[in-house]
Amino acid sequence: MPLLVLRVILLALALALLALPHLIVRTLFGSGAVARLFLHVAGWIMGLRVRRVGPLPPRRSLLLANHQSWLDILVLGSATGCAFVSKAEVKDHWLTGWLADQRDTLYIERDDRRGVARQVHAIAERFDHDLPLAIFPEGTTNDGLHVLPFRPSLLAAATPLPADAVVMPVALDYREDRAFVGWTAPERGIDNAVRILSRWRPIHVDVIMLPPLPAADRKTMAGEGRQRIVVALGASSERQSSL
Repeated sequence: MPLLVLRVILLALALALLALPHLIVRTLFGSGAVARLFLHVAGWIMGLRVRRVGPLPPRRSLLLANHQSWLDILVLGSATGCAFVSKAEVKDHWLTGWLADQRDTLYIERDDRRGVARQVHAIAERFDHDLPLAIFPEGTTNDGLHVLPFRPSLLAAATPLPADAVVMPVALDYREDRAFVGWTAPERGIDNAVRILSRWRPIHVDVIMLPPLPAADRKTMAGEGRQRIVVALGASSERQSSL
């Protein structure tokens, strides 16, 4: 049986087995622990071997992560238990929309420039949620070898920073597989997924939790957050090349 087919079957089984327990736990206790377990299991089935480097983020935190692949959702969600800010199109598909809803995803209309203030207000309100909130400030995936400039607009939700809240950069490091997992045009999403799920060798990825950013204006935080991630990924590359 081709590995791709086997993985699709196992993912379907994992979803079927965990969906009901998740709904029960979520209804009775308001907890997303089973949903996070599914992210762990799904990532393992797909070949991901995730390691968090550093402590869990505090509840009142906004995570800024580099964005290389659709795998980033599984990686960051399983490692930190966070919820996500996502483009609104995600909720239009019955499966991805339902899965995103189970992690309390906050949807934004990326092209609605007139609604930026409303979106910023929605993000600011989520500092009082029981999960850290993660955004990908690059706004799109990349080739895995570069970190695109961070868009500062949504960081307005953290200026001024609410009391006891933090903004934390997070470096997602796929080590020697950075270029392999990278997803850019003209490769279609389905082709990228088939390519990744058809490989036998595991994909090792580190989720590097970096120190919180000092309170500043949104452009400064965006620039400083990106720079810290670039430095962390560069240090990782140097360590790998010396092995």
